Amino acid sequence: MNPHGLRAALVIGLAAALSSAIAGGLGLGGQSTTFAVVIAAVVVRPDFGRWPLALYPVLIVLMGLCMGFGTLTAQLLAGMPEVVLFALVTVVLRIAALLLPGKLQMLANVVTLGGVLPLLSSDPSWKAWGQELAAIALGLAVGTLVQINLAPAISRAATAEAPAPAPAPAAAPDPPPAERLRAGLRSPLFWRKTVLLTLALPIGQGLGALTPKYLYFGVLLLLNDTTAATAERVRDRIIGVSLGVLMPLLVFNTFGLSTVSTGLVLGGTAALMTVLRLDRHLNTALFSSAIAFSGYGPLVAWYIPNRWLDYLMGSLLALAAALWLPPNATSCCAAPRQGPPPA
Repeated sequence: MNPHGLRAALVIGLAAALSSAIAGGLGLGGQSTTFAVVIAAVVVRPDFGRWPLALYPVLIVLMGLCMGFGTLTAQLLAGMPEVVLFALVTVVLRIAALLLPGKLQMLANVVTLGGVLPLLSSDPSWKAWGQELAAIALGLAVGTLVQINLAPAISRAATAEAPAPAPAPAAAPDPPPAERLRAGLRSPLFWRKTVLLTLALPIGQGLGALTPKYLYFGVLLLLNDTTAATAERVRDRIIGVSLGVLMPLLVFNTFGLSTVSTGLVLGGTAALMTVLRLDRHLNTALFSSAIAFSGYGPLVAWYIPNRWLDYLMGSLLALAAALWLPPNATSCCAAPRQGPPPA
């Protein structure tokens, strides 16, 4: 068990409550407040380590650009069916993510996710775009500052006294963007996931899912290059989502909705995962708790079972694709690959 697990749970709960209170005080919308709560909770590291400083501006700029593209697409094509908007934004941003340098390929899914987030709103607007981007920045700042100030003394001392890292061996330079783009477009891994993403939402609607977008998110977040990696992500998702819905139900039925309740939900979920020694599934559980409680509020009792079933269908869809549509790995890329493959 993480020796700082329960302390981390306190920090996570406090960060979530503070971000919710500040977002409300700034007049950010309900969906924007959910963004702040989610980010503040997951940016806290249970081991109280620090994220690289460069990650913060990169993440904010990347999300701003991708959410802006999603907002612009929704406004220009306001009369188009939702499935067409999702498919268009997905294909364009999946291709754009191929241009990311090797160090940023880990954010390939974030690029697509940022693009489709505005499509979840019934009326995407630039005002909502600004509020949601401000909420992301707020969550990053609050979560980080609360962690720094409440980190164990030994952790702060270790960070302050840590020797400068040894120079990393020189990595091979990234290939030119045009070459990265050509290699990605030749990859069956890329097209398997892209095509399945464009079909996930209509598949969910055809199956009668009440929240079909979770089939889309299941494929986006879970489908990996290999069957083993996909199965591990599916396992993480099922465990995290299943345990992450317990605290929202308990707190909502006991204390109702409030800023303090938000902290209790996120802190309680983190403590539960620590006690059960399931720290590896913590972030998934926190996402589940924050979206259920802060995002849906009074509808939490209706939302939880439907979301769980739809996420299960999305997980099974991703796993089925990994099992029955194996790519020809030998034809993935002819040139040596720099950084992670397209996610």
